[in-house]
Order: sequence, then C-alpha cells, then structure tokens
Amino acid sequence: MDIHNYQKWISDFYKERDWYRLDPFVRVSFLSEETGEVAQAVRAIEIGRDRPDEELKSPGLLKQQLTEELGDVLDNIFILADKYDIQLEDIMIAHKNKLTDRFSKE
Repeated sequence: MDIHNYQKWISDFYKERDWYRLDPFVRVSFLSEETGEVAQAVRAIEIGRDRPDEELKSPGLLKQQLTEELGDVLDNIFILADKYDIQLEDIMIAHKNKLTDRFSKE
C-alpha cells in the first residue's frame, strides 16, 4: 500500500468510528501518549523492563509491540496532516529539502 492510499484509508477508518471529529489539540495529546509508548517499547528492547509483575517477552514479540506503537504514532500524524489538508508526500519532500539545504553547506 502506498502512503497516499494509506493516508486516505486511515482517514476513512477514523471517520467511520467518529474519532476524526476530535479536535487537533486532542489528537496531539494522543500523539504524545503514543510517543511515550514507543519509548517504553524501545526501552523494553534495549534494556528490559525489570518489572517482577511482567513476564519476559521474546525479541520477536518486543519488535511486534514496537511496530504497533510506531503505527499508532504514524496514524496520529496522518490524521493531523489530513485535518490540515497536508499530504504525507509533501511533508517528506519538504523535510528532505530542509535537511538537504541545512546540511549541504557543511
């Protein structure tokens, strides 16, 4: 699935569940929450959780959890972009240009 089709699909998915109507400030809060869950998943992979109330997880399961959390972050970014009528391709191009301009002068 290409990025444009996915952005459309996730937008439709959120609209069907009435999640899309949430204010962008709420969406940013969800993004922050999901970013914290990415940090937790990376920590579990890199240094472990060291919690006696949690079972040890296999490397494959830990990677799966990180993949899911990264997907949650992406979905929130996609919805924010969609709410402001910004295509992901435009974000990637603009960001690539910014980095190229900034660091090609070194």
